[in-house]
Amino acid sequence: MLVLIGIVIIIAGFLLRFNPLLVIMASALATGLAAGLDVTAIIAAFGKAFNDTRYVSIVWIVLPVIGLLEAYGLQQHARSLIDRMKGATLGRLLTSYLLLRQAMSAIGLTSVAGHPQTVRPLVAPMAEAAAEAKNDALTEDQREEVKAFAAATDNIGLFFGEDIFLAIGSILLMKGLLEGYGYNIEPLHLSLWAIPTAIAAFLIQGFRLRRLERRMRKREAGA
Repeated sequence: MLVLIGIVIIIAGFLLRFNPLLVIMASALATGLAAGLDVTAIIAAFGKAFNDTRYVSIVWIVLPVIGLLEAYGLQQHARSLIDRMKGATLGRLLTSYLLLRQAMSAIGLTSVAGHPQTVRPLVAPMAEAAAEAKNDALTEDQREEVKAFAAATDNIGLFFGEDIFLAIGSILLMKGLLEGYGYNIEPLHLSLWAIPTAIAAFLIQGFRLRRLERRMRKREAGA
């Protein structure tokens, strides 16, 4: 049961609003130590995973870099950038990010963006600044709603974009599951049918983002 302590650390860290990067790293270390591994063995496990998959290097490189950038005011610079862009609105910003996230995921670059490396340090602060440009008196609930929509936009872009890529795990999983029921469908066909779904998801989320922007303006007018 001790190996589940990592989940407890993640839940507690997010509830207390500690730095997510530190929470995740602490959770990984605690889980490894609870499993009987020493620090050297945990690092060795990451090294082995790197040699096997070539993905772990992103974690080792990106997380410390983002931590340093945040310490030196990355979020403040992101907000300042939006303040200087007069045509940037909340809806346009998040819709553009949704399009970018879907397009990158569709060609297999699912790890290029994400919550810890993009949404928290860049997209969410920029979305807040864009909302403040039309509503100077954002309440705490409004700020949290903007952050939630920024995170949801990333999720939707990734989820509905990655299935367009042939060699993604979800496509292979669906192919294997369907074969188990006697349906032999090529991965290419699954990818092609994912395109209309991705377009529909983009349009629906774009509409929701537009409604969010209008709702923020109505609250300002009502105030």
